[in-house]
Amino acid sequence: MRDPLPGAVGVSKLSVYDTAAPDGLHGGTPHLHLCCTEAYVVAAGSGRVQTLSGQDGFQEHDLAPGTVLWFTPGTIHRLVNHGGLEITVLMANSGLPEAGDAVLTFPLDIVRDPDRYAEAAALPNGGAPGTDVTAAHRRRDLAVQGFHELRKNDGLDEFYAAATRLKEPLLGEWRRRWEQGAMSAAARTGGQLAALADGDPAHLRESRVSHKQGPDERGRLGMCGLLNTYRYD
Repeated sequence: MRDPLPGAVGVSKLSVYDTAAPDGLHGGTPHLHLCCTEAYVVAAGSGRVQTLSGQDGFQEHDLAPGTVLWFTPGTIHRLVNHGGLEITVLMANSGLPEAGDAVLTFPLDIVRDPDRYAEAAALPNGGAPGTDVTAAHRRRDLAVQGFHELRKNDGLDEFYAAATRLKEPLLGEWRRRWEQGAMSAAARTGGQLAALADGDPAHLRESRVSHKQGPDERGRLGMCGLLNTYRYD
């Protein structure tokens, strides 16, 4: 499948959950990505994102229409919805997030046990459109519990180690996706630069336009809300 945006960047539309977690905040499931930088472009509504990172510790960032915010791998992030929060999400390494790059912040004893983690993270029908949202809320609430434990116990390094062990069996497949996606895109640019330096503009004759239809508004259950992906024409 071709990447929705240049440079192996993925794009989707996110309508953030508006139900309350056990701590009273409305919003999504805290998690991190092991290899992918993520960016938010706020389209509507308001809210904030809570982050916990190795360099900056715990922070809160306000979100309003027009806000652009991004964070690197290892940043735990939790979206909080103050009302009608809709975001365009840009993800590096398109294909890796879909292949399991994210780790939800369940309590450490669950993250350390692959079977328990898989059971806690699973959604009926993979969260397909029309799926009962109850299971998504339940895993969100469990991840919020683990998020607060990490903040309280300063357990970020332990969580990083557990998350790395959890995803180790997937690393070979991730490398294949990266080689065919982001690395391949960068290599194409390198080849074009070399050709131009030799006075060869042949690749310019391959120029064309790609068009993406609007996202599927039915939405599937994601970690942070209803996730709508863009269709190919």
